[in-house]
Amino acid sequence: MNNKIYFPVLIIIAGLTLYYNMQAADATVSKPPQTHIEETASVVTINSLAALNTLFDKLDYHETTWKQESKVVPRISFKGIGDNWSTKSNQLPVNTKKSIFFRLITPLVLIANEQVIAERHIVKTAPLSSEKLLEIALKYRILDVKNKNKLLTEAQRVSLLARVDILPPSLAVAQAAEESGWGTSRFASKGNALFGQWDFSGNGMKPKQQRKELGNYGVARFDSPLASVEAYIFNINSNAAYLKLRVLRAELRANNTPVTGTELAGTLDKYSERGEAYTEGLRQMIRFNKLETLDTLTLSKEKLIHLNTDG
Repeated sequence: MNNKIYFPVLIIIAGLTLYYNMQAADATVSKPPQTHIEETASVVTINSLAALNTLFDKLDYHETTWKQESKVVPRISFKGIGDNWSTKSNQLPVNTKKSIFFRLITPLVLIANEQVIAERHIVKTAPLSSEKLLEIALKYRILDVKNKNKLLTEAQRVSLLARVDILPPSLAVAQAAEESGWGTSRFASKGNALFGQWDFSGNGMKPKQQRKELGNYGVARFDSPLASVEAYIFNINSNAAYLKLRVLRAELRANNTPVTGTELAGTLDKYSERGEAYTEGLRQMIRFNKLETLDTLTLSKEKLIHLNTDG
């Protein structure tokens, strides 16, 4: 891309993103409207790891799937993590535990990305006066409530496109594993919290050791693991702390370069107080577990299978 065109575009993205995010708190979760796609799903009750493995066998859903030419994975969601996984997973071989975690979380990321792709199509194609476009601009804080009835400008559309974009599954899955201890943390089992996002509303789950300088905060809880993934992607796409990721992602798009988890991981130094050590840990996890292949997967067109994990 011609640099004379490209760099002004980045300046617009960076400037507008900073302007409309001045009030955002770095680690605060902002929850998008939660979806309820399981209402039209085929519900399967899973009351043991053996039953889960049987379902995976029936669907021919194994890590070898990721290496096949079609690279299509089943459309799966599940009701909750619960305490059983924390107890039983510790009795499994490490590779088995990882494999189950990857296969459960990856479809959630693809489902959440699918919703973002639908929004992105509207942002790309809708007239500036479109009501749906204005709703998306309001959701992603390109417009505030006072200006919700105003037309978008083309510059704001560019800024919005930098936000309404997918996250590589490899990055999302690696962060879910890191932040939730492979789904075994107290926050994951009690509140389906896969990404350790903070909540200052008073409804969050209290850490055992709170950092007093941050005020009265908790870890956000969610109705389902899918809702946790949706909120995480929305948080990355709208929070001022993650501007670097959005700028780099827009740059990769502009240069027609693949958007990968390994590439974007280095921008998330503000996600953890560990800074660069945290981002390097994410990159190592992606590489060691060969998660790059997740970035090439697509969802099956078959009906959603929703796992009832109450049993």
